[in-house]
Amino acid sequence: MTRPKGLHINTDMQRISAATHHDPFSVLGRHSLPAAPNKPVEHEITVYLPGGCGSAEIETATGFAPLQHIPDTDFYTYRQTEDAAIPEHYVVRWRTSDQTPVQRHDPYTFAPQISDYDLHLFAEGRHWDIYRLLGAQPKIIDGIAGVLFATWAPGAERVSITGDFNQWDGRFHPMRSRGSSGIWELFIPGLHAGDIYKFEIRSRENGQVCSKTDPYGRQFELRPATAAVIDNTLDNYEWHDELWMQQRSQWEWTTSPLSVYEVHLGSWRRGENGAYLNYRDLAEQIVSHVKPLGFTHVEILPISEHPLDDSWGYQCTGYFAPTSRFGNTDDFRYFVDYLHRYGLGVILDWVPAHFPKDEFSLSRFDGTALYEHEDPRMGEHKDWGTLIFNYGRNEVQNFLIASALFWLKEFHIDGLRVDAVASMLHLDYSRDEGEWIPNRYGGNENLEAVSFIRELNIQCHGSHPGALVIAEESTAWPQVSGPVYLGGLGFSLKWNMGWMHDTLEYMSKDPIYRQYHHDSLTFGMMYAYTENFQLPFSHDEVVHGKGSMINKMPGDYWQQFANLRLLYTYQFTYPGSKLLFMGCEFGQWDEWRDKGQLDWALLGYDSHAGLQKSLADINNLYRQEPALHALNYDHGGFEWIDCHDNTQSVVSYVRRSADEHVIVILNFTPTPRQNYRVGVPSAGEYYEIFNSDSQYYGGSNVGNGLNLSTESTPWMNQPHSIEVTLPPLAGIVLKCR
Repeated sequence: MTRPKGLHINTDMQRISAATHHDPFSVLGRHSLPAAPNKPVEHEITVYLPGGCGSAEIETATGFAPLQHIPDTDFYTYRQTEDAAIPEHYVVRWRTSDQTPVQRHDPYTFAPQISDYDLHLFAEGRHWDIYRLLGAQPKIIDGIAGVLFATWAPGAERVSITGDFNQWDGRFHPMRSRGSSGIWELFIPGLHAGDIYKFEIRSRENGQVCSKTDPYGRQFELRPATAAVIDNTLDNYEWHDELWMQQRSQWEWTTSPLSVYEVHLGSWRRGENGAYLNYRDLAEQIVSHVKPLGFTHVEILPISEHPLDDSWGYQCTGYFAPTSRFGNTDDFRYFVDYLHRYGLGVILDWVPAHFPKDEFSLSRFDGTALYEHEDPRMGEHKDWGTLIFNYGRNEVQNFLIASALFWLKEFHIDGLRVDAVASMLHLDYSRDEGEWIPNRYGGNENLEAVSFIRELNIQCHGSHPGALVIAEESTAWPQVSGPVYLGGLGFSLKWNMGWMHDTLEYMSKDPIYRQYHHDSLTFGMMYAYTENFQLPFSHDEVVHGKGSMINKMPGDYWQQFANLRLLYTYQFTYPGSKLLFMGCEFGQWDEWRDKGQLDWALLGYDSHAGLQKSLADINNLYRQEPALHALNYDHGGFEWIDCHDNTQSVVSYVRRSADEHVIVILNFTPTPRQNYRVGVPSAGEYYEIFNSDSQYYGGSNVGNGLNLSTESTPWMNQPHSIEVTLPPLAGIVLKCR
């Protein structure tokens, strides 16, 4: 590029000085001057140093030479003939107005770093490693170490990098526009991991200037600070879970036990003076608690960076960063690695349904509705005070799917639980008439969200075999866990919210009234195999005035614990995978509170310790007995023996694998029942392998201590039968020798 000769400030310089120029590389750096006849080609180097002291020097082959200062400006120039030895990437040194010495390579000597092919893939919405290009990437370019910054802001007139390294002054480091892609980039030499930064963006629409944190940031300051932190750990962690990852890739999860312990890391356990524990401490303590309980996986409430503790992570601002509340990125890698080494999978609660309105983050990122919809009827959740992603925009789909793949690939996460899927699927979710816009066919289905969800599941399952994607979906949308090629959404599992609500409503009834609500226990089997279901007693059931699990149970102190042991027996013997929220395993009395920690002292009481022991035993039995898990999602795995005994509030059923079976009998009243006849499919001797009324759990120890010999009396469509003793408010599991 050539420019007129002369030591003066032109219009382009004025725009650089005013921080409005969209193409700083056309002004700054090295540019050829118009050649005079029979004269060597000259170049002019222009440097812009806001806040300088009026003098600066440039690196030459023989040392440093003074730059010429344009009076009354912050511009400095240097004339270079063709044969003068100025390095391609020269160093400039100067002093700030307070005489602080500064010496740096000029960023405006570096060529574009993001290829046109990468830009094309991103525009198509199919660049799954885009987090390795956008954001802040430590790099060595032409032998010079620094950081490549890039962001997507098509509505911007100018984008700059700001940080402590330039006094948060957006005039220092304006970025290069990559044209119609909407991407801006700049390589800044000399920056290091740990430096903090933001993007300063001037809107083309109205000239408004805003300071935004990095959507692709991989680490952030501890809240309430909101700057991104340059992170260089992406490929540096030494993993020790090779065996786990290899086995996961071959895991047949549909025929394997899947039992999930849901935990909020900030309130599971605290350190001294109520301080948060580090990811590393949490890993070791969680394993020592959860592993003996029989769980196969730990599911953590969202730990993607978020500004507000009260949101529990569900209002995320950092889709590529574990929260700094509990440590840095390698600390979280250690968390996952440690759990894997001890045989526990890690599922991450992930939130693509909405994002907060905080001005420092995604909201109107470049001065326009970029990640969200402009129309609030499409782009806002009034109930939650949050914004909705524009799933129809390729770059937004790319952002979200790349985030999901990032956690699976870079942190070895074993599955994603996708929050609030129903709100994504329905345009009229929690909206009255006139508050939503129908799709092109006049319906309420969000067709763009459906397309996004299907692509999400295709990519997650295709690139990470054995990883789960689980939907929290509360409506009757068909084939949520059906394969995409058959018209389904492609999730691995769906939370069975209907079963959960019916069961908890039934269990809350005084046993004398349960006979009138017997269908709450039996109706769920009408749809139990329409999806791959997970049975959740999650955090949502123990907050907001709903009471703790133990406080949902009716009766006196003894009956409350008996009821809860019975409930868990029902959950862990019913078809489907399992999920239980922290504290429910030992009967925490108080509702979950995110400001403190669980009431661990309760385990010093026999009733609470007994409840936890019963949970551990039924959970381990679920894992050990193929009949309780091998056909969890297959009709052949379950058969009612008697679902009609409402007058006594008893249900009984068979659970099967290919070659084994067990009998489950549940008595939902406090009345023991002697000589209760139950049909069984095989002749032989049955014996108890679990009884929730055992004295070891705090029960009354009513049960069947001896073998139960079958009789040839057919009963309830079974060829044989046995007479058993049913303990009060308890479940028993029988196996045939």
